[in-house]
Amino acid sequence: MTAPLTPSQPPPHDPDWPPPPPPLLGPAGDPITAAEVVQGIVVTIASAVAGALLGLLWLWQAPHVKLISDGKGVYLRDSEGEAAIGADGTFVLLALAFGAAAAVLVFLLRRKGGVPLVLGLAAGGVLGSLLAWWLGSSLGPTANVVAHAKQVGPNVTFDAPLELHMAAAAMLAWPLAATVVHLALTALFGPRDPEPEGPWAP
Repeated sequence: MTAPLTPSQPPPHDPDWPPPPPPLLGPAGDPITAAEVVQGIVVTIASAVAGALLGLLWLWQAPHVKLISDGKGVYLRDSEGEAAIGADGTFVLLALAFGAAAAVLVFLLRRKGGVPLVLGLAAGGVLGSLLAWWLGSSLGPTANVVAHAKQVGPNVTFDAPLELHMAAAAMLAWPLAATVVHLALTALFGPRDPEPEGPWAP
């Protein structure tokens, strides 16, 4: 005589069996669908690719630090210049504009919003900023200042490498602007939940 087999899953009406975990919900209480996750991934990739344009604009618009060599050392052409700060400021302003533009575009294409879109804007902004930083620095003047000074000769002004001195803060400008603007647009102009109907409605 053998004991009856124990079922692997108790019946759903068994009060001792814990209920299944609830699905992930969006801001409106709706479950997050696979289509929304795909949309968030697309937004991430598109924002990251747009970082190439940011890098080119930064290279074109940012002021460059001027250096000069006397044949023995390399010095700042203008020790009181603000070009280094200007390069950081230019990157931050451009990144803020890119983040706001990305948020407006995503909102116009997908007014319902959703958590995946917000995460896509944030992640894409960080990746786009990193790509812009790398591209602008790579296409700008060489980082080998000594070799560049020898190439141009003494007493000749040349451009210093394009750098970000506040890189951590600059990397947050795009994702911060994108998420804040998108959330504001969704709160102001997004679809509203339908009013409840029936005798229990206020």
